[in-house]
Amino acid sequence: MGLDVAVTGIGVVSALGFSPGEYVDRLLAGDLAIQETPWTRPDSERFEYWAPVEGFTPPDWMHDKISGIDPFAQHAAGAVTSALVDAGLEQLDEIRTGIVVGTAKTGTQTLERAQFDVERRGRSAAQPKLMIKVWPNMAAAQIAMNWALHGPCLTLSTACASSLDAIGTGARMIASGAVDVALVGGTEGGLAWGVDDDGFVPASAYARYQYGMGGGVRDPRLACRPFDVNRVGMVMGEGAGMLVLESGDHALRRGARVQAWVQGWGTSSEAFHPSTPDPSGRWERLAMELAAGEAGARPEQIDVLAAHSTGTPKGDVAEIAAINDFFCAPACDVSVMSVKGTLGHPAGAAGALGLIAAIEGMRRGLVVPTGGTTDPEPSIDFDLVLGAPRVREIDWIQTNAFGFGGQNASLVVSAHRSE
Repeated sequence: MGLDVAVTGIGVVSALGFSPGEYVDRLLAGDLAIQETPWTRPDSERFEYWAPVEGFTPPDWMHDKISGIDPFAQHAAGAVTSALVDAGLEQLDEIRTGIVVGTAKTGTQTLERAQFDVERRGRSAAQPKLMIKVWPNMAAAQIAMNWALHGPCLTLSTACASSLDAIGTGARMIASGAVDVALVGGTEGGLAWGVDDDGFVPASAYARYQYGMGGGVRDPRLACRPFDVNRVGMVMGEGAGMLVLESGDHALRRGARVQAWVQGWGTSSEAFHPSTPDPSGRWERLAMELAAGEAGARPEQIDVLAAHSTGTPKGDVAEIAAINDFFCAPACDVSVMSVKGTLGHPAGAAGALGLIAAIEGMRRGLVVPTGGTTDPEPSIDFDLVLGAPRVREIDWIQTNAFGFGGQNASLVVSAHRSE
């Protein structure tokens, strides 16, 4: 029962490090990726924060034909390379290997910068290869070129649910027999690209500010407070989380180290509002129920839930209701975490980076604590991990990712293969 697809490699490019081990070490230590943006006005009562990836340089295998790719594609390509090394896979079947990458923002900021340059300096400032930098499919396409892969090469854009939908799609491709290996996950990049002293501020940054993403807090540790009664909104982040998936037989035949088994994936649509979920949480619950149902897991079997929780007033209310209803009637033993209080919200990569934190935590027997949160909502019936890591034996993990437009995704993985 379940999809029973092996996770054999994990790669990370994040604001908290460039390997799963470093990333989770820093989450466990409470290191903060969130910082104030350079354009908060001194006279403003609002402060805008972000969590950019800093210090990442494209690996030395990037040759001339891909040297100019956008940061969102660079992050994906770097994370895939690391994941393949982690998996011990040096050769990939050019037809039987699939690629599925999720992204929400793609090259938005590169496009904004290009428009700024043209308006200031005229037509000659236009980048001749702008389209092949910013189009959403370019991360997946560059991975295919890097590894000379000719099988399925797909891009999904379901807002913040993109990476979990990419992982679920890749897992089902393997389970159907269409491919043996899938390179899957999500990516975002370019958050701070082009921001210097020439006056450029991306329109999307002003839009976030105007829409209320940010608040009157001076302490960046309080900028994002998942499930907290005093939460004020999300903090934008970036990065990539990529996985190598294999059929169980393929992985075991080559003696691979299996880090987890993807067992179930569920999706649903709110059909309610462009940015606000149904406050009852019933459609988020449906995605969770579908994922657990495909996995053959009962709610009481799930040890850890990597929640989507972004610290938004309305979004958190719906997810609390969904978790309470799915896991806590009548008893509740699930430990719940969110990485966004320390990592920020990496949009289309969010679900994958939450899942990776939980899988690495499973290996260590630890649940990552939720940063930023000090005063949890009183309506919470579940164990919200705060402060220190929770020591726990972990066999089953569920991960949520809920996006603008009412795009809901949930994924279930296990420590052991289904019997």
